[in-house]
Amino acid sequence: MIFKSLFSVPLLCVLAFCLSCSKAEPRINYGFIELFYYPGSAGPEERFSFFILPEDDDGVENLSELYLYNDREGLRWLITSDDWIEHEDAGKIWIGSRSIAMPDGISLPRGQYRAVLYNKGGESTERRFTYDGPEISPYPFPQVSVEEGNYVIVSQYPVNRFICYDQQGRPVQTLTVADKGGSIRSLSLVGTTRTIALWAEDPEYRLSAITEAVSIR
Repeated sequence: MIFKSLFSVPLLCVLAFCLSCSKAEPRINYGFIELFYYPGSAGPEERFSFFILPEDDDGVENLSELYLYNDREGLRWLITSDDWIEHEDAGKIWIGSRSIAMPDGISLPRGQYRAVLYNKGGESTERRFTYDGPEISPYPFPQVSVEEGNYVIVSQYPVNRFICYDQQGRPVQTLTVADKGGSIRSLSLVGTTRTIALWAEDPEYRLSAITEAVSIR
């Protein structure tokens, strides 16, 4: 009788755990791929910013792995729950990465990609995405400089923003800039800002470029 009691307790715990975990597969409600140009040692390098809006009956914390495939080229990227970025917008949590890249700065293939999302129970779902932006950027790589308290932007992109960083390099503010030049004081930057980078964007092409950060002091 004692043996039966000792056996039944862990068995009931296992059954309770199994019943508490949903066997429903996760879902990808929406997603997007955007192209970013980053400064590299030999010139601008391409990276994809890839995010999805996932759903799982047991919550986002039950998700474990997100794969991005380009089947035509035989390419695969793995983003685990330890690595992906979580971004909350309007109460919804997006997950993804801003670091999808090819080795040695090679251009990323345009065309169709396939995302596969797994949860901790092993259930999965997939959805296809397409990035068909230009093979070569229609704009020169942008520039920003600061001298004697004034900034100058050199950019042909339709939208320009400053990403502001504190002394530890943490982003503290993103600010849309209408004028290509002016006083740093006129920007109403938060007091902890020490450096700024220019984020230039063309929303129509889903194309952006980000510069190195420069000191505002």
